Amino acid sequence: MSKGMLLLLLTVARSNHLRLPFDDIVIFSQTWEGHLTHLEDIFHRLSTAKLHIKPSKCRCACYYVKYLGHSFGQGQRTPGELKVQAMKDFLTPTNKPQIRAFMGLAGCYRKYIPEFSVISTPLTNLLKGRCRKSIIEWNSSCQKAFEELKEKLSKYPVLYSPNFSKQFIIQCDASNLGIEVVLTQVSDNDGEHPIMYLSKKFSSAEQKYSTTERECVAIIYVVQKLKCYLDGKQKFVIQTDHNPLVWLEKNSGTIPRLLRWALILQSFNYEIVRKGKQHQDADSLSRIP
Repeated sequence: MSKGMLLLLLTVARSNHLRLPFDDIVIFSQTWEGHLTHLEDIFHRLSTAKLHIKPSKCRCACYYVKYLGHSFGQGQRTPGELKVQAMKDFLTPTNKPQIRAFMGLAGCYRKYIPEFSVISTPLTNLLKGRCRKSIIEWNSSCQKAFEELKEKLSKYPVLYSPNFSKQFIIQCDASNLGIEVVLTQVSDNDGEHPIMYLSKKFSSAEQKYSTTERECVAIIYVVQKLKCYLDGKQKFVIQTDHNPLVWLEKNSGTIPRLLRWALILQSFNYEIVRKGKQHQDADSLSRIP
């Protein structure tokens, strides 16, 4: 059965309890009673359409499910075991295609890895230029980046599912190298848990910005990147070492670039919080010697 047929069949049923990765049906619920109701609804639709499913390929009432290279369940997600093992078994690249293959695999899990963009810089730099694909200059920095990415993913980092009824917290930091962001929320037991990590290398032009401008770039980057999480009535918090938006407000009328940034921020409901010792996750980027 094609995915198009599934989409047609389950259009009405698609809601907060159903996903269709490729030609599979993934059903998830908050309670056991709700799960039974959701299952009954899907089975009824399949039966009405005279479509059959193979019992041996079905798994019901699971606390965790593995698909698309991840393990999901109980409000958490982790990298899939097979993909992690593939990362651990990846041999040291000797040419550009092998580097691209490794970065493609690692890049699928960049949201699990703090400082991904900065850590991977020695590897991505090797992909620049028009040199023959067999020629690379692999050095100690490349080896360190290669091993560090493998090590971080092999620890099976855990990310938590977002709760849109609760406030989002953004830990944002900018260094000379790039931007590091952690999106978090506070759980019912008052623990702050990561939802995802984001990072971005600065361009050569952005590296010449002042510290305050780089902090502004970081904030603009994160609100645009995470708009689907932040574009709501709920006010979100931005934790940063400085308050660059005060500077931006004073200077937005003098430089067109700053005016564009100010206009972007007008559509969001947020507050800036300065944080020191507790501001650890994202702030580690600017502490790299």
